[in-house]
Amino acid sequence: MKLRSLLAAATCFVLPVAAHAGTPIYGPYVDLGIGTSILNSTNFSLPAISGAGGNFNTRVSYAGVGDVGWGFGNGFRVQIGGNFYRNTFHKYVTNSNITVPLGGGINRYGIMVNGLYDIPVDFPITPYVGAGIGYQWEKLSNVNDNLGDHIGGTGGSFAYDVIVGAAYDITEVPGLALTAEYRFMQLVEHHGGYNLSNAALGFSTKVDLGQSSSHTFLLGVRYALWQPPPPPPPPAPAPVAAPAPAPAKTYLVFFDWDKYNLTPRATEIIAQAASDSKTQNTTTIDVSGYTDTTGTPQYNLGLSERRAKAVATQLVADGVPESAISIHAFGDTHLLVPTGPGVREPQNRRVEIVLQ
Repeated sequence: MKLRSLLAAATCFVLPVAAHAGTPIYGPYVDLGIGTSILNSTNFSLPAISGAGGNFNTRVSYAGVGDVGWGFGNGFRVQIGGNFYRNTFHKYVTNSNITVPLGGGINRYGIMVNGLYDIPVDFPITPYVGAGIGYQWEKLSNVNDNLGDHIGGTGGSFAYDVIVGAAYDITEVPGLALTAEYRFMQLVEHHGGYNLSNAALGFSTKVDLGQSSSHTFLLGVRYALWQPPPPPPPPAPAPVAAPAPAPAKTYLVFFDWDKYNLTPRATEIIAQAASDSKTQNTTTIDVSGYTDTTGTPQYNLGLSERRAKAVATQLVADGVPESAISIHAFGDTHLLVPTGPGVREPQNRRVEIVLQ
């Protein structure tokens, strides 16, 4: 149990060491983790002998995982990976409550496919959750008791897992993050493929293992191979024309965080802009969408476009000809209130309506 305590302490000290929000993963990534695995007591039976069986008990040992995955830039990602968990045997307890010391160990390895979601929070670390399915093999290695019994062989079962973790981005190395992770794994089938023998007694029989489950604690590193695309360049300045045009009139429509639906106040402002466009000498209505600095530049660009289209749709509903509207999306560029990355600033989540 000392290794578990060491891993927990390392997690507490390594992750929350700065104050910046994590960046959603976009594109391919790889991760590696090492740690410890706790195998729950696993039942076994001897099919050829009625009522024979019991439970294996193991000690904590080491574990390792490796994954390759793809992030969609919005917090969701999928990955496929392999794992290797090692546990050493301590004893087994028979169904008749007889305890027998046991040596050797059990190796569990396999492939899992997982879906995960990075939870957006204004915090130095990004928590994530996930689950998946796959297939696992269990190999009994050098298993012997003091009665002269030897158990060996390999069996397999379909499995599922549940993942809870947290990641801390290393800003000095774009794409690199430290991770701390817990995985629960459950094998769903009873499986055979094992043989118990006693050379002194000339005895041999088959052994089945029950549905084993484990708790695994890991520390690791993750590297995203692609970085988020850079923001689009600002539009070229309009050429100076003579005579100078009349001053443009601007209306600001604000949005809730990560939303593009219109609030009642936003609807009132759009209605006023539509009304003023009919009484003034308006030839073009520029509708420009913006976001704050949370999210990736690619995601923010799409969100700003959805906001601009929502405003344009309401202008048309209020009687403005669609041909008079020009839509622009600038993402997290041209901030109304300058901020650093990952900051939720209400005044930057806006659409500007400009009557030309």
